[in-house]
Amino acid sequence: MTNPQDIRKVILSEFRQYEDMFAQTLQSGDDLLSQVLDYIHSKRGKQLRPILVILSAALCRGVTDKTIQTAVALELMHTASLVHDDVVDDSPMRRGSEAVHALWNNKIAVLVGDYLLTRVMHILSELRNVTILHIMSEMGASLTSGELLQLHSGQSMWISEEQYNKVIEQKTACLFAACSEAGAASTGATMRQMTAMRQFGMHLGMCFQLKDDVLDYSDVEDIGKPTMNDIRDGKATLPLLISLKRATKEDAEHIREVAEALANKSPHIDPFEAEQEIKSFILRYDGIRYAHQEMEKHRKKAIAALSIFPDNKYKESLITLLNYAISRVK
Repeated sequence: MTNPQDIRKVILSEFRQYEDMFAQTLQSGDDLLSQVLDYIHSKRGKQLRPILVILSAALCRGVTDKTIQTAVALELMHTASLVHDDVVDDSPMRRGSEAVHALWNNKIAVLVGDYLLTRVMHILSELRNVTILHIMSEMGASLTSGELLQLHSGQSMWISEEQYNKVIEQKTACLFAACSEAGAASTGATMRQMTAMRQFGMHLGMCFQLKDDVLDYSDVEDIGKPTMNDIRDGKATLPLLISLKRATKEDAEHIREVAEALANKSPHIDPFEAEQEIKSFILRYDGIRYAHQEMEKHRKKAIAALSIFPDNKYKESLITLLNYAISRVK
């Protein structure tokens, strides 16, 4: 299976420019801040979003200095949102390592997240590009709305499929959409090109989150994070939601009770047995297959969005990135 390292080979020089600038941006003269920033830098993920920014720019009119700055700004904003989200969710782990607030404390995590956002504002002030500023401000508003919607929905595990899609669109897909659209904007692309890239990024982001939700029910070891995390946090995702919709009334009522007991850490159940029962239920009612069918719908729409561009290595790499989002195992 292709991995992000293979995908970025066609933009290797540009990606190295991005990495150098990102590292420089995280430098600080404050000892404590430097420690936290160094830790964050060492725990970076797959870097799919900066790859998406650069590939989108390359497909449109070619990568510019503004493209690299845009990639750094978006990754900084994404990183800040993760640091803050871990505090909000009280999540002790991030990408298989301890979260910032778990290693230090909530106050430091929030302040470091705020510091990252000030670096974003500094880059945007240097860009002097109203279009990119608008894209990123809209994305920031969407990320916050998505988090608030999820918190409000979290008062009950049992949201509708429509509510679920709205949450992942605002919390995940909007960031991918902003990366591809801003990448195009950094080159002075046409409105038609920017719209196409935004559509591509949105559907790519939906695929990415749907796959994350499928992996949460995985039995594969070392996927980079604990499985069944969403259920333990009281969040029902698409594979379970659609299985409940398809199940008999008796089966659905029982599995709701099991899931709620697991989320509430009831002493009357064995967590491992509860998780296995939920996984078996989802397999029995084809919840995983349905999620894959939804991913395929978004994959086709994403590819269709790229139809306005001529075939070349950058378009091919974007499609490879899309396929990777669906086929990855962690």
